[in-house]
Amino acid sequence: MVTARKAILIGEAIGKIMSDVPTGEVERISLMNASGRYLAEDLIANADVPAFDRSLYDGYAISAEDTKLATTECPIEFEVVGHIGAGAVFHGEMKEFQAVRIMTGAEVPKNCNAIVMLEHVKELKNEGRHFIAIDEQIPINEKIFKKGSEISEGTLLVKKGARITPGVMGLLATFGYSEVLVGVKPKVGVLATGSELLEVNEPLAPGKIRNSNSFMLMAQIEMQGAQPIYLGKLEDDLERSYTTVEHSLKQVDLLITTGGVSVGDFDYLPEIYNRLGAEVLFNKIAMRPGSVTTVAKVQNQFLFGLSGNPSASFIGFELFVKPVLKTLLGNMEPYLISHKAILAEEFPVPNAYTQLIRTKVKVEGTKLFVSSNGLNMSSSITSLVGAEALVVLPPSDVGYEIGCVVDFLLLSEEGQKDCHFTI
Repeated sequence: MVTARKAILIGEAIGKIMSDVPTGEVERISLMNASGRYLAEDLIANADVPAFDRSLYDGYAISAEDTKLATTECPIEFEVVGHIGAGAVFHGEMKEFQAVRIMTGAEVPKNCNAIVMLEHVKELKNEGRHFIAIDEQIPINEKIFKKGSEISEGTLLVKKGARITPGVMGLLATFGYSEVLVGVKPKVGVLATGSELLEVNEPLAPGKIRNSNSFMLMAQIEMQGAQPIYLGKLEDDLERSYTTVEHSLKQVDLLITTGGVSVGDFDYLPEIYNRLGAEVLFNKIAMRPGSVTTVAKVQNQFLFGLSGNPSASFIGFELFVKPVLKTLLGNMEPYLISHKAILAEEFPVPNAYTQLIRTKVKVEGTKLFVSSNGLNMSSSITSLVGAEALVVLPPSDVGYEIGCVVDFLLLSEEGQKDCHFTI
């Protein structure tokens, strides 16, 4: 068990966690309830789309060969012998120089291989019979969406691990997937530490602050598709705190605590890990904010000890908890996407640890620029509002000037397969 506090690199910390993530469970659910879930199997097209030759416009279905001699001087007349609405099928037998009125999306009749739009014909009536005149040659397959031209039967529709977005929902419904196999939502417990914490609805009092981290973390958990469970607060009492953590572990798949992992008089979590017989994977990371981030395991359950400072807690979740949740849910790309950008402001302060700066991203021409999104302090909550990325500044004796090219991690729902960090 780790007892001393020796800072390890961010990449090493992520590697220690991700090397031992268990396989998530799966369940089959109704498509109606599948939005936002992650597929646990590849889904294949079980039919062609379109399933039949379909008209792209309102117009007339004809045989294109019948128009090969049509000119403005000598238009060719077609007798209209039927009408097809969307969802209807024409069962008649088409002859030469005959046409059928057709609506957008309707099935093109046999022996027809072109659609002429309404505005390209002249309507004629003769003794109660309906004719159209066409004054140009019409190409074969004109204005027809051919069978299987979008997706052919047997094509891979959606890969295992993909998130079910609105577009995916529509695609699966198109192919009749009324039920889908998805990753089970892990239950993630959230415990805040400290007698100084007030609930949101409590009035402020001297020496007290509101419990903002729990709400932030629960929102982050829910955005990943997991199930957040608020388990309350740990008081500044070791025995009661230990009992609460022990009981909480029985209710959830993994547990997040915020605060209580430093070296203060009331930071009891290290001792609680010891009593639980937990394996402490690490208890310090060479990064700011969040250097005291601690991760332990009790059997197959992770305990994430995040900092009590809001920005540090937020970043700890994004770097260390988020990949675990995505992996448990079946996502094959659990890590934040990395890009390069140009610093639009200086960060002159030397730092022995990697800094993670909450930033805005701006596009100018073909270049990306990043600048801080408010106060660059671990206790800052306002810098998280509207933050689009985390700029990664490796250790430096001189800091960073305007114009330096740096890496940044995009704070979005999309991810990448490999971990960015080598530092």
